[in-house]
Amino acid sequence: MSDDDGVRDGNAPDEEEFDVGLLEEELRAATAILDPVPSALRQLAVEAYALHDLDTRIAELTFDSLVDALPVRGAADVPRMLTFRAGELTVDVEVTEDGLLGQLMPPRPARIEVLSGPHAGVPLTADDLGRFAGDAPPAGPFALRLRTGGDVVVTEWLRA
Repeated sequence: MSDDDGVRDGNAPDEEEFDVGLLEEELRAATAILDPVPSALRQLAVEAYALHDLDTRIAELTFDSLVDALPVRGAADVPRMLTFRAGELTVDVEVTEDGLLGQLMPPRPARIEVLSGPHAGVPLTADDLGRFAGDAPPAGPFALRLRTGGDVVVTEWLRA
């Protein structure tokens, strides 16, 4: 049964069916011209994919002073204390308005990057006692990527 509007039984139009693949291709081309992906976002996607490494371990957040600590009455500008754990490695981090301080336990030297959005990671170095410091506090979501020997550990992402 056919209606005057060219629809049979409420399903498909009488006209020849259009090619979905061609439509998708045309929409992608239009989007690339009218709303291209910003290069910073493209770089962030590449870096996020680079984190998808089977050898990378995720350090789980086990303590956050914003959630787990009891507030101290009258205390202002209290640093945020974070503890991450990946197997035998513990990463303690103190975040203040002046920057961040941290220590790896058991102590070991490491190269550390403070990952924050589309920007390149801020490089830090942990000394032989596992201590590290950064002069700038993380802004927005951040994570730490640690390279110790052949191991790569990435902390969970948190909002500063």
